[in-house]
Amino acid sequence: MNLFSLIKEDFSNVKRNDPALHSTFELFFNYPGLWALFFYRIAHWLYTRKLRFIPRLISAVGMFLTMIDIHPGATIGRRVFIDHGLGVVIGETSVIGDDVIIYQQVTLGGVRTSRNKRHPTIGNNVVIGAGAKVLGDIHVGDGAKIGANSVVVKDVPVFSTAIGIPARVIECKEKGSRLSHDIIPDINKEIFEYLLKRIEVLENALPKTKQEAIRKKDYELEEIYNKFIQSMD
Repeated sequence: MNLFSLIKEDFSNVKRNDPALHSTFELFFNYPGLWALFFYRIAHWLYTRKLRFIPRLISAVGMFLTMIDIHPGATIGRRVFIDHGLGVVIGETSVIGDDVIIYQQVTLGGVRTSRNKRHPTIGNNVVIGAGAKVLGDIHVGDGAKIGANSVVVKDVPVFSTAIGIPARVIECKEKGSRLSHDIIPDINKEIFEYLLKRIEVLENALPKTKQEAIRKKDYELEEIYNKFIQSMD
């Protein structure tokens, strides 16, 4: 696609992704992510033609107006939607696929100062939650989700979810719309439930005489716990 077709598609893409849009007039005032892409498309087009100063100047103007920092050297695919967008940073060697959704305060950053590939590669149909940091020359697979405020420093497989600091990669079995980035497993809850079930199995495996002794100790611990709770009232 040529430059003008990409820009036109960016504008029409907002209507597809944001149910809060009620009129085309709002596009000109309430969507800094859209205008950040507008400045980026022009700057990147010039950057690929071996210009350096003018693209960086356009990028600086765009950052001043939108508070979104996109390096003109980054590669951004089609129908990318930056929602709200305040504080988003996309580094020089970042590669972003098609149909990606990026929320506010996301950073696609580097972890070294070398001039080679040092920023992440994001696949198609990826959702990156608010405040997430994706760092280094890593790959986020197609259809993956990055949980809000996660710090991702390792590859994320396709159709999986990364959450936490540092992010842990888990399988996302829930199916829904791409905007359902709140549907992610509660790892701490699942581990806690697993431990309770494991303790129950071990207790049942013990002889009855041992079980009685354990119940006695459990009662003593319960008494200590109750006294501790009462002391805090």
